[in-house]
Amino acid sequence: MAENHFVILCVDDEPAVLRPLEIMLQRRGFRVVVANDGASAIELSRQIKFHAVVLDYSMPDMSGGEVARVLREENPSIPIILHTGYKEIHDPLLANVTCTIPKGSLSFLLTKLNDLLHLPEGEQVEAEMPAEAESAHVA
Repeated sequence: MAENHFVILCVDDEPAVLRPLEIMLQRRGFRVVVANDGASAIELSRQIKFHAVVLDYSMPDMSGGEVARVLREENPSIPIILHTGYKEIHDPLLANVTCTIPKGSLSFLLTKLNDLLHLPEGEQVEAEMPAEAESAHVA
């Protein structure tokens, strides 16, 4: 599949979740930048223009809700997908996420991401991206 040039930030402290997510999105033509914690994600968002964020809820130091709050303050229109293993989360900060989907449902995640980015199947959209966003891992 051809690249669509959308840059997605994926944030999860579990490499066993993050790596398959990164591979799946890259195979669908997305450019992917990964972060293993909330602080790194916030720093990356200040350096690179992301088109969407896929965010875990349970991470050390900062919850996904806290990360979403900061990302939303700095970019009110960015789609933030909370990708979590929790069935129910009572956190008022989650008002900052666009939607919540269960971990492991990668095809649903891809469908939701395409919907949020207004990508009809097969359509390619070009957007400018800094060279450093080609593929990056941040600890």
